[in-house]
Amino acid sequence: MPVSTFRAEFLDTVSGLARGAASPGLALFLWLLCVGAAWAGEWLPLANDGIHDPRSRAVKILQQPREALQGLTPDHAGNQVRWVQVLEKGEIRPREKLFPQTVVQKLDLDVILDAKGGMPAVRFPHRPHTEWLDCVNCHDGLFAKSVGQSKISMFKILQGEQCGVCHGAVAFPLTECARCHSIPRPGQSKPVIPAGIDPRIHQAIGQGQK
Repeated sequence: MPVSTFRAEFLDTVSGLARGAASPGLALFLWLLCVGAAWAGEWLPLANDGIHDPRSRAVKILQQPREALQGLTPDHAGNQVRWVQVLEKGEIRPREKLFPQTVVQKLDLDVILDAKGGMPAVRFPHRPHTEWLDCVNCHDGLFAKSVGQSKISMFKILQGEQCGVCHGAVAFPLTECARCHSIPRPGQSKPVIPAGIDPRIHQAIGQGQK
């Protein structure tokens, strides 16, 4: 079976499971799996992406993802663009603010979230987030400013809360575990990727890129 045919059938199968899922969390996870299964350089037409209404007149007016995104630094998951690198390289130059009086705040500070469990700890980098977002997008709504005051959980994130508000929507999907869980715990060894699995889906951001 051609690879493109397999991917199409796989995406159709997972999308069907997501629509029939018993809980919103499971449906979201299956949808993220579906999104994470696509490789860079392949975008579904808007009329066939499962998000836009194919009957809408806007589908014929809006720019197609392939046309808009194919020239940007590629990713292997989500919307298939490395948005942080795209901004750093100057491939796009979004307007930083709408009003002259707006004070732009950028913070170069990493926060280590040492969640319990067997997963590597999470490094949260403020710098790439504040390049895109104002502080009020997260504080004090999604997260408290004070360290340790927010109870962060994967359950909430998979429900589309906390980090899940953006990741899986406009930012890379939650299937990219190693991009957040990037700090090994004492005694942890590098995980072994099973045979037949594309190693790119387990690489931390920046790895394997020229």
